[in-house]
Amino acid sequence: MKAALFEAAGAPLRLTDLPAPEPGAGEVLVRIRASAVNPLDIKIHQGKGDHAQQPAPAVLGVDMAGVVEKLGAGVDRFEIGDEVYGLVGGVGGHQGTLAEQIAVPEELLARKPANLSFREAAALPLVIITAWEGLVDRCAVASGEKVLVLGAGGVGRIVVQLARAFGAEVFAVDSEKKRAEIEGTGSTYLSRDVPLADHVQAHTGGRGFDVIYDTVDGAVLDAAFSAVRRFGRVTSALGRGPHSLTPLSMRAASFSGVFTLLPLLTGEGRAHHGEILTRAAAMAEAGKITALLDPRTFSLAQAEEAHQLVAAGGTRGKVVVDVPG
Repeated sequence: MKAALFEAAGAPLRLTDLPAPEPGAGEVLVRIRASAVNPLDIKIHQGKGDHAQQPAPAVLGVDMAGVVEKLGAGVDRFEIGDEVYGLVGGVGGHQGTLAEQIAVPEELLARKPANLSFREAAALPLVIITAWEGLVDRCAVASGEKVLVLGAGGVGRIVVQLARAFGAEVFAVDSEKKRAEIEGTGSTYLSRDVPLADHVQAHTGGRGFDVIYDTVDGAVLDAAFSAVRRFGRVTSALGRGPHSLTPLSMRAASFSGVFTLLPLLTGEGRAHHGEILTRAAAMAEAGKITALLDPRTFSLAQAEEAHQLVAAGGTRGKVVVDVPG
């Protein structure tokens, strides 16, 4: 099969021929139709993603959508020809999705939302699972609660949609250029140029938000600990720096982190990823979750150009690499 190979930190991805994988017991062979490029992939490519445990040479890419082509022994959730999507590799020494085929444990997959293209579906798994684990699994968001999303980029954009789908009243902090998109979901846009304490006073009467989902870290996460209500919940998709928990403790509030890669790195919790994607697919089919794609297209032979574009910033949605059918 053809694949884009990561050979060394900073070296260009190179299109090459690799042996086609064979599905083992409990695995399916997927013919990849689209592979999304995430900031995580860029970090690994630049030699900065030690937490992903993906040594070179390797095939990068964690997200994909494609068609089931072959079944391993014991597979009972899928049939040949099923269209699927998932967060399936590219870390922990596992083959990634910048390739024509991949062998995947069936638990990691779900059927692709019927109303989405392969490109749209490939853009969703990492951000959906990250959003879900923080908002639903850790914070148990409930209808009617006030949810504050700090940063409405890739993950934050899905958190906004997901919180709305669960019936929450949603507020999102970002730059002015995100206003229209945020308000288009029925959520309230909050300027990041205004102190968070002012937003707390204006929209909660000083009480604090029930749930806060942080995608920024640093001083923004510190401010979140003072913006949550008593007994509220804060979660972060980053949260890797040093932080004082005193403001959080004084509110008897809770904090939890999200590390979406754990099932890929440890094998523990893989089935839950498939369950999340199955539930998210139903939401996507109901129009409650949508993908935002950068309009530029790339072939597998142009994977290096796609990586360069994401590394440079300024994309207008998720960059997706098309893989021939």
